[in-house]
Amino acid sequence: MIPVYKLQRLPPGQRRRKLIMMLSQIEQSMLHPGENTESNSLSADVIVSIITLVLEDESLSDKARSELDLLLHGRDETFSDARRIVNTARHALLSVTGALPAEWDLVVPWAQLSDSGKRPFFPGVSVYAEDIRSPFNIGSIFRTAEAFGAEKVLVSPLCVSPEHQRAQRSAMGCTEYLPWEVMDLANLPADLPVFALETGGTPIDEFAFPEQGIVIVGSEELGISPEALARARYGRVSIPMYGIKASLNVGVAFGILMQYWSAYLVDS
Repeated sequence: MIPVYKLQRLPPGQRRRKLIMMLSQIEQSMLHPGENTESNSLSADVIVSIITLVLEDESLSDKARSELDLLLHGRDETFSDARRIVNTARHALLSVTGALPAEWDLVVPWAQLSDSGKRPFFPGVSVYAEDIRSPFNIGSIFRTAEAFGAEKVLVSPLCVSPEHQRAQRSAMGCTEYLPWEVMDLANLPADLPVFALETGGTPIDEFAFPEQGIVIVGSEELGISPEALARARYGRVSIPMYGIKASLNVGVAFGILMQYWSAYLVDS
C-alpha cells in the first residue's frame, strides 16, 4: 500500500483514484480479517491520516465533508466506527470522480468454502442462459447461481460473454470459480430434466422442482425461444405478479426461482 506522504505529492485525480483503492482494501480487510495482512496491519493513526487527506480534497461536497468530519472527530477511543468512516470517505470520493458505487467492490470476490475445502453446491442443478444481452444481467445470473448452490452455468452461443468486464463486476467474481461453458440448446444433457422460467406456466409455489435439472432463462427482450420452450419438456414455471407492468428483470426473476428451488432441495 502506497505511503500516505507519497499520496500528497500526486495530482488530485490520481490521488483520488489511489485513495479509493486504498479505502476499498481497508474496508475489505475489516470485512474479512486475516485475508489481507497489509491492510489488517494498518494502525488507527494511519487510517486517520488517510481520512484527513480525503478531507483536504477541495472537490468534496460540503455535505460529505461535514459528515466525514463529524464521524472522524466524534469517534470513540476504540475506533469502533472505523468501517463506517472508511466507507463514508470512499463514497465521498466516488461521488467526486463520478464513478457509480456498487456493492461488488465491498466484498472480496471469493466464496466462503465448506469444511471440505470445496464450494458447496447441489449436484446436477444448472441454469441455461439463452441469448442474454446485458453484461449486468449475465453477471447477476452468475452471482445468484453461486449464492443458491447451482453447480454450473450454461450460456447460449448468442449470450453476452461472462468475461465481459461489466459482467464480471456484477458477478462479484463468481465467473472465476463457478463452472460455465458455452453450449448450443441441442447439446443440453439428455439425462437431466429441463424446464423453463417463463410466463403462462405453473405458479412457482405449486411447481414440482426436480432434484436435478436445468432451468432455462431467456432474453430480456424476446423471452425464451420457441425451440427452448419445446426443449423444456419437464415443464414451465411462472412467478405470479400483481402490478400493472407484470414484468421482472431476468436476473431478479432468476433469483426468486433459485430461492424456491434451493429451499425445496434443502427440505427434501
